[in-house]
Amino acid sequence: MPPRNGGKLDKPADARGTLRRILSYILDYRVALLLLLALTFASNVLGLMGPRLASIAIGEADAGMGKVNFDRVWFYASRMLIVYLIAGALNFLVQIAMMHISRLIARNMRRDIFTHLTSLPVSYFDRNQTGDIISRVSYDVDVVTTSLSTDLVHIITSVVTVVGSFIMMAVTSLPLIVCMLVPIPLAVIITRTRARISRPLFRRRSAAYGEMNGYVEEMFSGQKTILAYAHEEDVCREFADINREAADAYYRAQSVAMTAGPLVGFVNNLGLGLIGLVGCIFYLNGIVTLESISGFVLYSRKFAGPINEVANIYNEILSALAAAERIFRFLDEAPEAADAPGAEVLSEVEGSVSLEHVSFGYLPGVIVLKDLSLEAPAGRTVAIVGHTGAGKTTIINLLMRFYDVASGTIRIDGKEIGGITRDSLRRAYAMVLQDTWLFEGTVFDNIAYGKENASMEEVVAAAKAAHIHSTILQLPQGYRTVITDDGGNISKGQKQLLTIARAMLYDARMLILDEATSNVDTRTERQVQAAMARLMQGKTCFVIAHRLSTVQNADRILVLDRGDVIEQGTHAELMARRGAYYALYAAQFE
Repeated sequence: MPPRNGGKLDKPADARGTLRRILSYILDYRVALLLLLALTFASNVLGLMGPRLASIAIGEADAGMGKVNFDRVWFYASRMLIVYLIAGALNFLVQIAMMHISRLIARNMRRDIFTHLTSLPVSYFDRNQTGDIISRVSYDVDVVTTSLSTDLVHIITSVVTVVGSFIMMAVTSLPLIVCMLVPIPLAVIITRTRARISRPLFRRRSAAYGEMNGYVEEMFSGQKTILAYAHEEDVCREFADINREAADAYYRAQSVAMTAGPLVGFVNNLGLGLIGLVGCIFYLNGIVTLESISGFVLYSRKFAGPINEVANIYNEILSALAAAERIFRFLDEAPEAADAPGAEVLSEVEGSVSLEHVSFGYLPGVIVLKDLSLEAPAGRTVAIVGHTGAGKTTIINLLMRFYDVASGTIRIDGKEIGGITRDSLRRAYAMVLQDTWLFEGTVFDNIAYGKENASMEEVVAAAKAAHIHSTILQLPQGYRTVITDDGGNISKGQKQLLTIARAMLYDARMLILDEATSNVDTRTERQVQAAMARLMQGKTCFVIAHRLSTVQNADRILVLDRGDVIEQGTHAELMARRGAYYALYAAQFE
């Protein structure tokens, strides 16, 4: 399977901008970070004292005639031990504290992602895989914060160590500094070159993981269908291709990034050899002392160590940048459009709804509804029928302002819905959809979801009206039974009855029923219809149905075909006309 983006690698994004945005999260804990920086600085300064003590020991240990002054050696060795123990303890504290801060940053990032998630329009979820979104919340955030908890400390430590080592090398022996003019520029060139090549590869790797997670989530949700159609081998074959693409993206990114460490290490070892060669020449000519050479060599190792370490973790840093780019790209997704200036709150709803010359298409140039007009007087029931793809659900999306019309006007109680706040508009409707949704919680919580502070008596009354009360009582803990895995421990029909009970409890003047009884048997359907008839009394109802038996009592039936209303009237009127509705009815009952 070829890469889904045509095999082209993403161009490197704004790394500086990404770093600035990561820094904005870090600066939420600026006081703690300043303390950590002070501890890191102290730890590294103490660490830099070790080579200095060692070089002094070498210089003062010579007692002449090949003898060693062990008293002086032990004196400086004990000082070195104390210095390194304190430095190690401080470094340990810094690591623990940084892990704690990273955990808080991860919490804040996930909070921002989830908050933004709830503000996005429905169209975003229609365009993007659920698994890819979940990947940003879990995997990408973990990559970023893991890098912060480890790599950030390494980088800060490395900067202090490199700068301090260079200063100490200059203090120890200024002539030998000339030896560092070769490895430092080479290391910088190698690192920058590797970064320029690796960054788009890591971005592609994160995207490939998101695609793989999206595919896995999609297949898990459709597992029963896959088994029913015996498509296990096909699914495994497709996953193997996607998995191979993700593995290849991982290999390409890692193989390029991991070469930086060995190359920089080679350059640093080259510099060490150069120090040894030039140091010998300078020593023989009396330019430097043995003490200076030994101290310079020790500091050069201190200088090279952090550079090697940063080069070795460079792939982790690039991976974190790629993950952060995906997170911030998601956070930059435009939220649902704000309410119009001066938008009013819809209150005291009567429920009169009208659509006037409404046209709409999900894609540019592809019209789903064409010049649609209809009237739904308050308290009346309007049924919308038609073949699949005729535009029935699209009308519901427009009524709820999940999408805005391309042209035309929708009014509620004479008010154009564009001038009404979305929140109050949507609260004016109760909905029962074909795709039931239950969350992990008790039966009581799921029924009471739409009504704050609902009492047990109200919930029980709604359940009885939906003919689900007796079934609930048979559950292990009745209304306190916890529903798990989106209702996995109850049947699909029972789930739909619970959502009907939820709508019955919700006190709204308008009601939307989208195939609301599609998952229940005929006997239960009749019982629910009788209950819903009581629920619908005095309310404006929009009923979408394929089963025409459920819409016969509607005040007005609209027959849609390719976005056009081709017929409308009562059941009796449309049957007498013997047109499209009659043909649909005859196809179901004859």
